[in-house]
Amino acid sequence: MLNGKNIVMGITGGIAAFKAAEIARALTKKGAHVYCIMTRNACNFITQQTMETMSGNPVVVELFARPDKWEVEHISLAQRADVFLVVPASANFLGKVASGVADDMLTTTIMATKAPIVIAPAMNSNMYENPINQRNMRTLTELLHVTYVEPTVGLLACNVVGKGHIAENEDIIAAVEKALTEPDLAGKKVLVTAGPTREPIDPVRYITNRSSGKMGYAIAEAAARRGAEVTLVSGPVALEKPNGVERVFIETTQDLYDTLSNLCEQQDIIIQAAAPADYRPQTVADQKIKKQGNDPFDLHLTQNPDVAAMVGSKKREGQILVAFAAETQNLSVNAGKKLIKKNVDFIVGNDVTKPGAGFDVDTNIVTFYDKDGEETLPLMKKTEVADKILDHVVKIMK
Repeated sequence: MLNGKNIVMGITGGIAAFKAAEIARALTKKGAHVYCIMTRNACNFITQQTMETMSGNPVVVELFARPDKWEVEHISLAQRADVFLVVPASANFLGKVASGVADDMLTTTIMATKAPIVIAPAMNSNMYENPINQRNMRTLTELLHVTYVEPTVGLLACNVVGKGHIAENEDIIAAVEKALTEPDLAGKKVLVTAGPTREPIDPVRYITNRSSGKMGYAIAEAAARRGAEVTLVSGPVALEKPNGVERVFIETTQDLYDTLSNLCEQQDIIIQAAAPADYRPQTVADQKIKKQGNDPFDLHLTQNPDVAAMVGSKKREGQILVAFAAETQNLSVNAGKKLIKKNVDFIVGNDVTKPGAGFDVDTNIVTFYDKDGEETLPLMKKTEVADKILDHVVKIMK
């Protein structure tokens, strides 16, 4: 996503300027080329040398400094940018740009760019909520289509708790990635399922599986980045909610069945990456089951409802359905049967016995099965697989 992209990063004066160093480093680790412009006030909080070290490129401060080679530098940077990121953005900076003031290197360059602009404000909460500041932010949204990574509520440098604490690094980087992404799913409603289900045996025990939810969460995050309105129906997992996604938690396969039954007909795309249990205990004990000496314990199971088949039976014209098939043998045969039986557009199959393709890892090896045949992808990160799945969805849409 970021590899080879040019990110021009503006840094304004504020205590949160130290965050710019962390973000510059994170962007370069992802393969981006980062070019920093600092205001004079920013230099009171973090040094040029620090930002040059973290970005790997010279840092510009003065508008009229003589360049090492001849070029109109603010125009050069403005044209070079794939994304223009300002972190942190002060109230002073927002006011100047909203009013058309271009009196330093940063404001001059941002006025000259046509790249997408991402701004992460950080300031005192009263300043942030001031009607003048809010008006300036609205003006920039209307005129320049700025994307804001809103500050959070936290302890500010002025020792006040309020909204003005700079957003988390991960959210800022996600906004940059989204700005680089073609919004090919804009206006589409996408539902993604993720994670395992838990089928209770008694109040302290349950049947589950090894699904971590990482694949489904990666798909939900990628779909949101590509402009979709995303609902993530999640089993119990230890993962953060992706930015820009509505999350609905479920516990059992019956919960998943009921939730999708209510939501599926409203969706344009449904991607079922969850791993619902096929069976559940026939009865659930009210109290914890105790050992009975050395006697064996018999657990009687009954079949759960088939979630994917139910969704497939409700499929409407123009709706795209994707299902997963995690197998340990005969992947091609089992995925082919599932493609027809579940009435889906394609199956994402993976052999979980292969190294790097099993549960609770950050990579996967998948094969797409549809009416035209099959396509096997090499080992890649689940975040990369997520975009490949959505690419296939977009291909079907077209």
